[in-house]
Amino acid sequence: MGDVAISLKVVPDSPEVDLEKLKEEIGKKVKVDDIKEEPIGFGLKALKILVVVPDSGGGTDEIERSLEEIEGVSSVIVEGVTLI
Repeated sequence: MGDVAISLKVVPDSPEVDLEKLKEEIGKKVKVDDIKEEPIGFGLKALKILVVVPDSGGGTDEIERSLEEIEGVSSVIVEGVTLI
């Protein structure tokens, strides 16, 4: 078994959400290997994050749920899962 790289897009509720604070909260929930801001439109920016986890066959549901619980997060979208 190896590791799995999961790329996710975290969309905030509104452009007024403090992205730096949101990054800190995400870091408390999961070990982030990379994080970037991506403009969506009308001042709204999403956070694209990369998380590397052991390949335990558990899927991404637990990670998605933990990120969706963060205040200010509208949605979490899995953009890719790759075995590394």
